[in-house]
Amino acid sequence: MINLQHFLFLAAIVFSLGIYTVVTRRNALGILLGTELVLNAAALNMIAFGHYGNKIVEGSVYALFVIVLAAAEAAVALAIGLMIFRNFNTIDASSVDEMRG
Repeated sequence: MINLQHFLFLAAIVFSLGIYTVVTRRNALGILLGTELVLNAAALNMIAFGHYGNKIVEGSVYALFVIVLAAAEAAVALAIGLMIFRNFNTIDASSVDEMRG
């Protein structure tokens, strides 16, 4: 039977992969992918705690907020990425270290 520890272990793996992706990638889209993994791990924890804590509605509502936050973050980050590419002709996050006006 699948219990809470299985979900927590899976969320810890997804969270660790997200942090690893954010730290090791220089590409702006790779960093965005890593932050999405971290937010998905948080949503998985919310659902698991809600299900096993007999508060299914509260856990689902918190997870819905996390999903909405992830969608808004993706939209803003992609818009920023497009502007960086338009100004610098690259999406490499380490090469964008100067401000031009």
